[in-house]
Amino acid sequence: MSKPCRRPTRAALKELRSEKKRQEKALNAKRRASGQVLHSPTSLPNRCSAFATVGEEREAREDAVSKKTRLLRKELPALLEQLEQIPDPRDPRKRRHKLTALLLYGLLMFVFQFSSRRETNREISRPQFMANLHLLFPEIETLPHADTLFRLLRDIDLDHLEQAHVDLVKRLIRGKSFRRYLINHCYPIAIDGSQKVAGDTLWAEELLQRTVGKEETRHTQYFVYVLEASLAFHNGLVVPLLSEFLEHALGDTEAQKQDCELRGFVRLSDRLKTLFPRLPILLLLDGLYANGPVMQRCLRAHWQFIIVLKDKDLSTVWQEFRALHALKPQAVQRAWGRRRQHFSWVNDIDYAFAANGRQRLKLNLVVCEESWEKIDEQARTVTETSRHAWLSSQPLRQDNVHERCNLGARHRWGIEAGFLVEKHQGYHYEHAFALDWNAMKGYHLLMRLAHVFNTLARFTRQLRNLYQELGVRGAIAFIRNSCAAPWLDPARLRLLLAEPFLLQLE
Repeated sequence: MSKPCRRPTRAALKELRSEKKRQEKALNAKRRASGQVLHSPTSLPNRCSAFATVGEEREAREDAVSKKTRLLRKELPALLEQLEQIPDPRDPRKRRHKLTALLLYGLLMFVFQFSSRRETNREISRPQFMANLHLLFPEIETLPHADTLFRLLRDIDLDHLEQAHVDLVKRLIRGKSFRRYLINHCYPIAIDGSQKVAGDTLWAEELLQRTVGKEETRHTQYFVYVLEASLAFHNGLVVPLLSEFLEHALGDTEAQKQDCELRGFVRLSDRLKTLFPRLPILLLLDGLYANGPVMQRCLRAHWQFIIVLKDKDLSTVWQEFRALHALKPQAVQRAWGRRRQHFSWVNDIDYAFAANGRQRLKLNLVVCEESWEKIDEQARTVTETSRHAWLSSQPLRQDNVHERCNLGARHRWGIEAGFLVEKHQGYHYEHAFALDWNAMKGYHLLMRLAHVFNTLARFTRQLRNLYQELGVRGAIAFIRNSCAAPWLDPARLRLLLAEPFLLQLE
């Protein structure tokens, strides 16, 4: 008969934690001695308020609000000028608010991260918030009801709204704001899909559908799926760019075929080429896009690409890789942070696809095998390993494999991190805001545009200390609460707002 397992005592657990810390310090010292550069994520400070007096807090709040507002106002003139060109579908006799004021109100709704139309109505209409908002944005003479914005988004042409977003990014590109973060002189753009809304009600004919559940709980579910494109730089800066909604095609002759990511990619890539015809682009794609038609489309558009390749995909490419690598191995080893990496690659692999292999491409495949030490829960040093493989449009060499793989391909996760931010950190990506297809898309586009401004604020040199001290959501809440209470002195704020603002990204 086996003895019952005894739980460790509190003293034993304390000793184990102490031993684990000692082992981690020893391991880090060993890494530094070998020349490894350690990058540890910095946690938010765990201390009491840094303000000693009410005056210090007031000054800090005014400074934060003025810098964030100056960033917004730097781009507002061009943005509002474009929005003013949108045809207004409302009855001229019943208009109380300008179209630009309504859309600016909708943008601020997501900049301040209100969770719903009800919360926006309740909070932003408070007298103090209204007074401060008019001080910061004189374009908003009176605040509308959130339902007024809904009725506008329900009826307007949203192409103009997305064009204003694209032109904002174009101005940033022309201003060389991102030039330090390019990969092989190209702008890295990650494309991936994400579910937005799911439910059991068919509230719009465009909704996709699927069957979920088992046996007696099996039923039809309707959902919204969006293919997103974002600039994803290796310093963590992720800038939303384009959104392509997958829709159930009404009257589709192909037996009402469901829309999918690959069909959406065709539309999105066409729009991307039309909007940025001469921009050097490096597409960062996951394993779904490792197929001939997608890669051929990228090459015809004169885009570079790096695509994740799974072990079970493109078997002929893997076979040729193993055969050629055995004959003429090309490899390099390097250290990256805490990891030891071994890159091996083969260039000019012949890949045939389509019927009878009529279409052919030359591909380049690189495999990265890496290992690193860590201290486990029992205070033992263990070695962890991982393996990655990518298809590259450009040949791999010793002098470019780090840039293309570590700084490019590895940061495709930036768009997925952006999804997590938009879903769980204040933007409410999965909230429809309106059960009308056009209005839902309009709120989504305003949310993505607001995310651009908040991302720029996070990475700009002027607000860096605020975000390091409070975190992203803490900094946004700090600015929002400053506008909601009588912290701001109008005379001093006008002087601060009159100062020029130079966008300098870190």
